[in-house]
Amino acid sequence: MARIITIARGMGSGGRTIGKMLSEQLGMKYYDKELIRLASEDSGINEAFFGRVDEKLKSSFILKNGVYKGGLIDPSSKDFTSDTNLFNFQAKIIKELAEKEPAVIVGRCADFVLADKKDVIKLFIYCDMQTAVHNVIEAYGGSEKDAKKLIEKTNKDRSAYYKHYTGRDWQDARNYNICLDTSHMDYQTCVDVIKGYIDIVTG
Repeated sequence: MARIITIARGMGSGGRTIGKMLSEQLGMKYYDKELIRLASEDSGINEAFFGRVDEKLKSSFILKNGVYKGGLIDPSSKDFTSDTNLFNFQAKIIKELAEKEPAVIVGRCADFVLADKKDVIKLFIYCDMQTAVHNVIEAYGGSEKDAKKLIEKTNKDRSAYYKHYTGRDWQDARNYNICLDTSHMDYQTCVDVIKGYIDIVTG
């Protein structure tokens, strides 16, 4: 079995649900929003700072060459709580978790952060707009117009965030081992496809 599964996902695609199902059926830990809390505890930086830049770029000043290279900014630096260093701490946690135990890790450029690690299955989960709108309204309520606006903004934020810290296109299939379209496939089928792939590559 793969030691780590990373999941990049479009808003409303069901990527988070698929991740939870995988973690339960494979007996792996699941990490998503908890990464923020862990990074806050490790750094001593208030969790609210991490929340404001969670998979999006917030600062008016963003380093032009922001691709993640590892390392942390010294606490004495004025940039200690910068977007870049907040990402660095999350990346540090992701690396430590990957060494500790089998896990499913959602978002936060985990596929790139763990690029040098061999036993990682990298997934991208997406769907068409109609499916995404249906799923978002079902989960959060609201109108079709509001749901579409939220989906477009969230995916734009995730794409910019991924591009900034990895230098790569978020939707480029070459970044991943499997890309699954949930527009016409139920979540359990997606999970079965992923488990079948894992059996092949780890068998």
